[in-house]
Amino acid sequence: MARSRLFASLCGLVFLVNLARIIFAPLLDVFITEFPIGEATAGLIVTLAWVGSASLRLPTGWLLTKVPRHYVVIASGAILAVSAAIAATATTLPHLMVGAFFMGMASGVYFVSANPLLSELYPERIGRVMGIHGAANQLAAVIAAPFVALTVLVDWRLSLWAIAVGAAVITVYTWIVASRTEMPSAGQADRDFVAGALSEWRIIVTALAIVGLAVFVWQGVFNFYELYMQSKGLSDRAAGAMLTIVFAAGVPAFYFGGDLADRLPHVPYLLGIVGTFSATLLVLTRLESLPALVVSSAFIGFVVHMLYPAVDTYLLDTLSDSTRGSAYAVFSSIWMFSQALGSSALGILLERGYAYDTVFSGAALFLGATILVLVLLEQTDRLPS
Repeated sequence: MARSRLFASLCGLVFLVNLARIIFAPLLDVFITEFPIGEATAGLIVTLAWVGSASLRLPTGWLLTKVPRHYVVIASGAILAVSAAIAATATTLPHLMVGAFFMGMASGVYFVSANPLLSELYPERIGRVMGIHGAANQLAAVIAAPFVALTVLVDWRLSLWAIAVGAAVITVYTWIVASRTEMPSAGQADRDFVAGALSEWRIIVTALAIVGLAVFVWQGVFNFYELYMQSKGLSDRAAGAMLTIVFAAGVPAFYFGGDLADRLPHVPYLLGIVGTFSATLLVLTRLESLPALVVSSAFIGFVVHMLYPAVDTYLLDTLSDSTRGSAYAVFSSIWMFSQALGSSALGILLERGYAYDTVFSGAALFLGATILVLVLLEQTDRLPS
């Protein structure tokens, strides 16, 4: 019962942690008017939140070799509560940017510490636990825009205050529940960050080879998804609805994807997901009618979000107790930076005059080719599983 309560509190905390990364995008119009700034400076605020998310992942991995995982999780909640309050009280642009950076930083600290903790709390059900936890995380992406739309009717700061207060309450509750829970001893063996990560380099490289390019492509696709839908003739509102469909499809995808990760061989399952994603993206570039775009958006959202619990399950289930926290932190840090570059790369290609369909179909074909090579390697037992 104590572990179930701790798990529930972590699901609440991950919802707020992810909301903190996403909340700035729908607030950009407000910031442009409030401070006043241009689009480039407004976009920098969002970038700072994601850079913050990547910034402390490696140091957090080192910290996990010295401090119990649940202490670091609780610290991430405290960072989020304080930084959201800083952003909510911002009266100058630098003040707001500092708050955004530290809100993002809280998410990086959280994921690197919470995911190994969950895998050790439920070692027999890693996929299902990561799927449920991921679904709670994905709900934040679905409700972010409507949540902001409601709060700005009163005051845009209300959305940030809600995160600050919610994070404070859930962090205190997590601390109370954790103090009453018998923590797993598996993480106590992970005491050498560098040696632990280096000893698992083959698994880290394999995971990055399978999913690194996929999330690089996906980051570019979903950040430009509304504009892409508009290029196919959809209105602004319809294009926004398509992106909502993509995110909404991710909620059940996390649950079912994590459940399947417990049942299927890890590497073939990951290869199948990425291969299906590349094929779905290629099909999307050939579609024009509204019904077809709705179905395709739902399907691509479902498929790509299955990837996240699948890769977490592969790593956390395959890594040993003595290396899990260290190796996962290295993977998470590199993976986050690979995602962050996707939007910039796509933007450069679009500015050079390439059409969306050309860029997306080219990315899908290249991704499919890499998966084909990896499938051949897997068939000859050259990938660690």
